This record gives sequence, structure tokens and C-alpha cells, in this order.
Amino acid sequence: MNRAIQLSTALQSFVPDERGDWAGLVRFARMADEAGFDRLVISDHVVFGEDLDAYGDPRKGGATGGRQPTGPDGAWLDPIITIAHLTAVTSRVRFGTNILLAALRRPVVLAKMASTIDVLSGGRLDIGVGVGWQREEYEAAGLDFDERGRLLNHTLEVCQALWTERRVSYQSEELAFQNIHQMPKPLQEGGVPIWVSGRVNARSMQRLARFGAGWIPWGHDAADIEGGIARMRAAVEGFGRDPSELGVVGALREYLDDAGGFDRSRTMEQVPRLAEAGVTDFRIRMRLPDDELAVSDRLHEVVEAFRAAAT
Repeated sequence: MNRAIQLSTALQSFVPDERGDWAGLVRFARMADEAGFDRLVISDHVVFGEDLDAYGDPRKGGATGGRQPTGPDGAWLDPIITIAHLTAVTSRVRFGTNILLAALRRPVVLAKMASTIDVLSGGRLDIGVGVGWQREEYEAAGLDFDERGRLLNHTLEVCQALWTERRVSYQSEELAFQNIHQMPKPLQEGGVPIWVSGRVNARSMQRLARFGAGWIPWGHDAADIEGGIARMRAAVEGFGRDPSELGVVGALREYLDDAGGFDRSRTMEQVPRLAEAGVTDFRIRMRLPDDELAVSDRLHEVVEAFRAAAT
């Protein structure tokens, strides 16, 4: 994969109640595509329980101080289906999940869905995966939350085998099959790129070394991105993977000037330092004006400023 640094942002595919402005989501994706963003990412929740405080508990997989953006009755679009729709109304921007709870999906079906999107979009799909933090989602799917890491590995094993082998046989604790064929394969060589989310610990780093095209830092490692990258590189090297092969997501903080406009200089002065540390996917979270034309202008301004800072 090309490790040239890229600019990305998240699409808000969720709202606090069921009355979502989904047409606005589509318009924003089109504007970001036209403005020159490299990647748009979408979050994932299948269901919610009522213990939303778990999102702020690192012992349960959350992040210290984290808060869910909606209550349990917030409306969340399925990311895979949403991406399938958005790739049909855009022309060049890549789409990814940040993150997909891949273990909740049957691997053979997930592999087929991802391959289909990749082929029809011209190879514009990435899948960011993680184990998640919510016990209730696993229980509702009939899965053991405490086995979520092993279940995620199992899912990725099956997907990558189906994406890269013409005739697939597989054996694990959960699943066994022989001489299975699944076509079409993804357009991208080696299959759909997988971005692994997690802290720097033995299990997530082994997963990254084994399956990953890139890393989505979490928790302390995301907050201390330069130190996190150094720790990640040492860990994956210990598992026999060349860390230079891996992309890395890092937050690009947006600064506003006194008038509430985009402060190009302060925002983009971060880029060279973060790129030197190893960030390849600069994820910016923007506060946008209400007027649609002004939004388009802002997106173009951000992309132009980023390209200048990245040269």
C-alpha cells in the first residue's frame, strides 16, 4: 500500500433519536469526495444495552473519560450497508469502518459483503476492526464477550483466506469447512485492507502484526501518539512484522481563530511533526458552518491547507 500521508474524517452515521438527516450524510460524503478528502470512516454499533458508562472504563475496553455520543435509543446506521450506498454516489474517496465489530458478523458473509463493495467501488474499501467495549452486543449475538479477541481473530482468518485463496479449507474451534470457493475476490491485491484498533498490548499487537495494513490507536496510545507509535513499532517487530509496512491513524486537531473561522496555520503546523512520528492517516474532526455552500468551501480549504503542509 501507498504510505503517502492522507487526510480523513468521520461521517456522523448516528443521531440521538430515530429522526436522522440521512440525506445530509450523503451530501456531506459527496462534498468531501469533491473536495479531495482521502478517506471517510463510519462507526459501528449493532445494538445497545443500558450500561453506557462502560465506554469510559478501560477495564471493559473503553477509554478513560469516554462518553457515548447517544443514549441506548440513538439511531446508528450499519456501516457496511452505508458504505455500499455511499460508494455508489461518490467517485474517488476511500471508505472505512472505525471501527467494525467484525466478530459479531458471520465471517463468510462479512467476507462476501466486503468483496462485493470493493469490486463495485473500484477498490475503495478499508475495514477497521476492534473488539469493542459493550458486553451486551456480544450477548445479543449469542457470543461470549470474554472471548471477543479470539473471535475477532477467527473472523479475520476466515475473511483473509476467502479473499486470497481460490479453494479454501478451514478448521477452528468454531468452524470447519473444506474446499470452499467464494468469488469475486476483492479488487485490491491481498484482499480488503484491515486496520486493527487497540492499545499496545500483546494481544492487539499480535493481531496487528498478523492481519493489519494499519493501526488505529486507542486510549493512552492515541492520546500520546508519538510514544504510542514507538511502542507499537517495538511490539510488532517482536512479532516478526516490519512496522514500516503499517499505516497509522492520528488525530489532527482543528484550531479556530477568534472569529470562529478555520485557523489554517495552527492546525497544519502539527502535520510535519506527526508525519515524522509515523502518522499516515490524519483524522480531522471539524466544526462546520450551517450553510451548505460554506461547508463545501471549508472542506476545500482544509484539503488545500493539508496538501500544502504535507509537501
